[in-house]
Amino acid sequence: MQDYITCGKISLMKTRIVFMGTPAFSVPSLRRLIEAPGLEVVAILTQPDRPAGRGREPKPSPVKRVAQKHDIIIQQPKRLRDNTEMLDILRDLAPDVIVVAAYGLILPTSVLAVPPHGCVNVHASLLPRHRGAAPVAAAILDGDEETGVTIMLMDEEMDHGPVLAQRVTPIRPDDARASLTHRLAERGAELLVAVLPQRVAGEIEPQPQDHDAATYAGLLKKEDGDIDWTQPAGRIARMTRAYDPWPGAYTSFSGRLFKVLDAEALDIDTGGEQAGTVIEADPGFAVVAGGGAVVLKEVQLAGKRAMDIDAFAHGQRDFVGSILGT
Repeated sequence: MQDYITCGKISLMKTRIVFMGTPAFSVPSLRRLIEAPGLEVVAILTQPDRPAGRGREPKPSPVKRVAQKHDIIIQQPKRLRDNTEMLDILRDLAPDVIVVAAYGLILPTSVLAVPPHGCVNVHASLLPRHRGAAPVAAAILDGDEETGVTIMLMDEEMDHGPVLAQRVTPIRPDDARASLTHRLAERGAELLVAVLPQRVAGEIEPQPQDHDAATYAGLLKKEDGDIDWTQPAGRIARMTRAYDPWPGAYTSFSGRLFKVLDAEALDIDTGGEQAGTVIEADPGFAVVAGGGAVVLKEVQLAGKRAMDIDAFAHGQRDFVGSILGT
């Protein structure tokens, strides 16, 4: 079902869209769809309000806040699978296409079948690399030199459907997950509004992914940030950026939680010292890793403020020679 808008004597089909998204990553795509001529966002689906802040009061998602400002119909189902009421609502909305950007729920076959032009997903990696819930963290952690965004048609499997378009983005040496996610969200939104009209017009031939080349980036867990000092120094240093702001990269010092907020790898011979041992280095202080050492730059001990490593070590006489993580 399509509505029509009129420009002078020319009538243009107006594509009806149901948008599904939740976090800040989703917002640029939603805003671009709202602003784009010839497109109409008729409803959004987003995750239920979650407790947040000190008061643990339920807070709307970033996508919900945008929808409220634009008076767009909002639905917040707890699930889509076996949800006949929500399926009936979607069918009544009669979208030409469903757009998904970091929604957080799996779309069952019944929902995928609703729009005649399919369900289009904005994914923050160059599929088939880094399928799954945490592609940005995975790209940084693995030391990839570039990543990007993929606009794809969804099928029954996670991030498995054919590709409509991709755009490459370099990973900068100082990129943390937050900064890279923000940049990918903007690039994905730009590509989405360029590709969507072509998809609806049948001008793009979807290209199947190379499933044999697929890698997976599972949902992040708190324990992912626990540093294993037997790992290579480069990987440990990248943890501080891949897991920023959550779960962070952390270890323990003198029995207390010790966060490593900023670090870099140092290729040196550590003389057979045990992994996790704090040594003096040039510059500053480093921790022996499975290969090389990790130069600490900014740290935070539980109950204390974040500080640069020189200031921290000045107040901890037993720091050099200690073994972190024990």
